[in-house]
Amino acid sequence: MSDEHKGHRERMRKKYLLNGIDNFEPHEVLEFLLFYCVPMKNTSILAHRLLNEFGSISAVFDAPVDMLLDFGLTESQATFLKLMPDVARLYIDDKHNNGDKVISSDNIAQYILNKFIGREDENVLALLLDSKGKELFCGVVSKGSISTSEIPVRKIVDYALRYHARSVIIAHNHPSGVALPSRDDLLATANIKNALSLVGVRLVDHYIVADNDCVSLFESAIGKELFE
Repeated sequence: MSDEHKGHRERMRKKYLLNGIDNFEPHEVLEFLLFYCVPMKNTSILAHRLLNEFGSISAVFDAPVDMLLDFGLTESQATFLKLMPDVARLYIDDKHNNGDKVISSDNIAQYILNKFIGREDENVLALLLDSKGKELFCGVVSKGSISTSEIPVRKIVDYALRYHARSVIIAHNHPSGVALPSRDDLLATANIKNALSLVGVRLVDHYIVADNDCVSLFESAIGKELFE
């Protein structure tokens, strides 16, 4: 690395430490991140190429690993970039993980959306609540379609019993679709509701997530009767 480029990296670090990331241009953010996985090279050129290819920083982070490899990144570099949305999700989860916080209709949709940041495959999530509406557990209980097997049903009931939950909210994502319930989604919701009711636990709602959209079955015309 030339002394000039080494000096550039140091100036970028100082700029970040003094002023944070808000004053960075999109290509500078990506360039700065690439410092830590692309040694001895000018990462500004690579950052511009990535943005031109994928369109935005979020699109770079969301790109499948094989596409990043085809673009010319090493496996280590592609893995580093793929870490970004996952770390963001974990950070948000950890920062807002407050056992005394009551989950309400005012905050639930954004809370659920945050849980799916960076998840490219279909996942089934369960949020378990106590009698006061406080969170006991929230996490992925199954990977794959909610309707492909009985696994989500068994796991959700098992978790509800282990945590002594009084109510449950479930959510799953449509990675390549829209946040509208399918016939299979409605059937799976009914199965989970019935299974939980057998052990004295109430299913409060089922949220479907796609991109930045989150739809409540309880509030939708097509799904509300399931919860009556």
